[in-house]
Amino acid sequence: MWFFNKRKIQNTEPVTSPPLGVGGKVRDLEIKSKKLTNHLFTGEYHTAFKGRGMAFKEVKEYAAGDDIRFIDWNVSARMGSTYSKVFEEERELSVYLLVDASASNLFGTNQQNKQELIAEICAVLAFSALNNNDKTGVLFCTDKVEKYIPSSKGREHVLYMVRELVSFKPVSHKTDLVKGLQYLNNIAKHKSIVFILSDFADAGYHEALRVAARKHDVIGVQVFDKTDKYLPKIGLVQVADPETGATLWLDTNDTSVQVAYNRQHHKIMDDAAMIFRKAGADLIQIETGQDYVKALQHFFIKRA
Repeated sequence: MWFFNKRKIQNTEPVTSPPLGVGGKVRDLEIKSKKLTNHLFTGEYHTAFKGRGMAFKEVKEYAAGDDIRFIDWNVSARMGSTYSKVFEEERELSVYLLVDASASNLFGTNQQNKQELIAEICAVLAFSALNNNDKTGVLFCTDKVEKYIPSSKGREHVLYMVRELVSFKPVSHKTDLVKGLQYLNNIAKHKSIVFILSDFADAGYHEALRVAARKHDVIGVQVFDKTDKYLPKIGLVQVADPETGATLWLDTNDTSVQVAYNRQHHKIMDDAAMIFRKAGADLIQIETGQDYVKALQHFFIKRA
């Protein structure tokens, strides 16, 4: 199936400053992400994603208002006074970032491309997990699993992940989310938080998503560009599908082409929303250049 929104359009905007190297981009993302997580997301993230349950911590002398169901009668009998059990959230979680590294995410016309937006969101999520002492891992997939970084803790691990998010070059250009979901279902043995970041210009992943959502807390982040929605009227142009290399000529001034283009975008967005809803998973839809901070914060607060 041909996707009109997977095309190459030459960026004609002047370059105002030299591009940052990988190290500079990683440092920028670290500073930005840590600022956001320290001031905005730490509480919301912690509340939105619960631990695996409640674990016994200690006993304390019973006080008025304590839940009588938690009175420890054995300790109370030995001590000659009433004691109740204290529990704490068993917090440690594993957070997996399933990143669609296919070529369609290289497209963008509004300050950044979709791949760059995905990298920023992943960095914020990784540092939020770090602040909550949760483990994080990342899985890059195209039409195959390209690279897997197992979940772990610590600042150095998060920086390594961010460096890969900025610099990773996949072997394949195509999309098959099923491969990534199936791999994740096999490696993640315990219930985890799974973020799937993609433009979801794919089909046939509904069953693999349903299986994943039955075991894990799954959240999709669908990224898109304004030019995915509306084809600019720039006359007759040659467009290329970066995933297959197929090319064709389009008359962008043709009303029927404009309508078909916009209709296809809405179908991709609506299909993803329906598939996630039926799977019992959440979906956030974020446009390049949009304030993704507000979108994430709204989601966290809604979850909390």
